[in-house]
Amino acid sequence: MIDLKLLEHLENIITPERKARFDAVLPERTKYFTVATEDVYQLHNTSAVIRSCDVFGIQEVNIVEETNSKRIDREIAMGAQKWVDLNRYNHVKDCISDLKQKGYQIVATTPHENDCELHDFNINKPSCFFFGRETEGLSQAVLDEADCFLKIPMVGFTESLNISVSAAIILQHVTTKLKRTDIEWQLSENEQLEKRMDWIKKSIKSYDQIVANFYKSNPI
Repeated sequence: MIDLKLLEHLENIITPERKARFDAVLPERTKYFTVATEDVYQLHNTSAVIRSCDVFGIQEVNIVEETNSKRIDREIAMGAQKWVDLNRYNHVKDCISDLKQKGYQIVATTPHENDCELHDFNINKPSCFFFGRETEGLSQAVLDEADCFLKIPMVGFTESLNISVSAAIILQHVTTKLKRTDIEWQLSENEQLEKRMDWIKKSIKSYDQIVANFYKSNPI
């Protein structure tokens, strides 16, 4: 449970501009859709996907690093890694199992004989959009477990898009479509409070000391 008195105290410490930004961003956040990247080799691609997730209100990103394990490129992510929750996995099967337990359908973003074009995608189920490696694409493990296959229509000579571009196009489309429905896509009230507290913690350098002083002056 979030201590609302502590939260109010901490909100008086951050700048009014930062608090107003939290007020504006939180109602637009969702876990209804999420994204997973599988062994993306180029560091800036994963970082750019995280940035796109933040831009379009996706709160959680799942990163599978079965082969390639690298730190997030802060310059590319532009601080987005502070505001988006990262779930990291060493094995793609663990990632898929976890996502399915959470109620997500697995959407493989790749051309397939049974694929669906983006404008026809049904948003009525919580979904995780999987993006694969730059050259090889998604592994057979993901393709075998996928509930559906999604592609972006392309009419040029180039056969594929960079994954960060693909992620941005797909997320912009599905989130815009989602917000025009009656689906309850927003974070719950408690999730918003928890995320507000988390963001405040990341915004205050002396957070632990301030909290300790608060409880010293306001014993439970």
